[in-house]
Amino acid sequence: MKVEVHRTNIFLKADVKRVILRPFHPTVTERYSKIIRRILALSEKEVQEQLSQILTEFENRHRHTRQFFLRRFEELKEYLPERLRPDENLKMLIGAYFTLEYSIEAASLFNPCLVWHPDQSHLKPGEKRFIISLRATGEGHLSSLVFRSGIIDSRNKISLDQVTPFVGLPHITVLTSGYQADFSPESPLCERVLFPYAPEEVNGIEDARFVEFFDESGKKTYYATYTAYDGKQIYSMLLQTNDFLRFHIQRIAGAAIQNKGLALFPRKINGQYVMLSRQDNENNYIMFSVDLYHWPQKQLIMEPEYPWEFFQIGNCGCPIETPDGWLVLSHGVGAMRKYVISAFLLDLEHPEHLIARLSEPLLTSNAAEREGYVPNVVYTCGGKIHGEWLIFPYAMSDYASSFAYVKLSDLLNELKSHKI
Repeated sequence: MKVEVHRTNIFLKADVKRVILRPFHPTVTERYSKIIRRILALSEKEVQEQLSQILTEFENRHRHTRQFFLRRFEELKEYLPERLRPDENLKMLIGAYFTLEYSIEAASLFNPCLVWHPDQSHLKPGEKRFIISLRATGEGHLSSLVFRSGIIDSRNKISLDQVTPFVGLPHITVLTSGYQADFSPESPLCERVLFPYAPEEVNGIEDARFVEFFDESGKKTYYATYTAYDGKQIYSMLLQTNDFLRFHIQRIAGAAIQNKGLALFPRKINGQYVMLSRQDNENNYIMFSVDLYHWPQKQLIMEPEYPWEFFQIGNCGCPIETPDGWLVLSHGVGAMRKYVISAFLLDLEHPEHLIARLSEPLLTSNAAEREGYVPNVVYTCGGKIHGEWLIFPYAMSDYASSFAYVKLSDLLNELKSHKI
């Protein structure tokens, strides 16, 4: 293939030290009262000694340790003696016994998606500030959504912003439809974690595909589709934000909402929202709807054709608008469950029409990338055009992530040489 893909030497790797505070629950309800009675039997001096030891060991690992302990105490009031009037130290100690640390990246940090940052101020000519979302997986293969940021210059040199040692959870508000997650404006982007909350996602948030969506008036909103897992079945969710501080999250419904890999187009086409999907674990489909949260029908647009994708195909992020058509990064799965990244083109005004597809993979795992949590996989959830280049972050064997870039004109010319 005539398209040269350039890899970078930048790697985003999991850090087991990035831990959040989470509720710790006994195996049976009756144990709450038993554990609390043991704590209440301590003398005031013993309470102070135990709490001091806990704070010495754990307080410098989190920004708001004491506040979390106090919130946990408030959530346990029903198990306390009715006339108990504990002081703050006792409240914190009780809360600490029902708290645990969870390493959000203990297993892997992968499946990244790149979008342009809402703040593009104070940059040099040719520079763009970006945000990357990543799937972080910890104990029990439980996945959450985390973020990184950085700057790319006109020569595709990437500088990542420093990552702090802290991570934290948002304040959650339950709404009539879905829920809202609010982070403090003082929290750096790298510290914000969207951890599973809704019943549909209690066993994981997977593979968010972010897109900068522009409505008819030119207003920009960031959307992301992701797969939620409740331990038995999967659901499709839609996330919405303007600033990466406040997120509205709601389930998507409709007869056409099945399986994984939903990817929203960045604008309406002929008055309708448009989305790519993979309904049957095998082929690529397209959907149209006047309602962003309800998708009633689907249409097949693409089936596996080449040996490296015989097992299944799917998209690798939201479509990117070019003068030659909608450019879609894709994935194919072949023998030995080897995942590769490829690309195809859809018609601009009639995206149900496939214009062209690559006959060979764009990116496959090399010797340094093929070993990991899930071997022989390269995968991305979305890239962007930067000047004359298409840049996309990608995961390598589900253990870490890096960046690659390709000359846009070379990629489009190669696609157009394989028109359908």
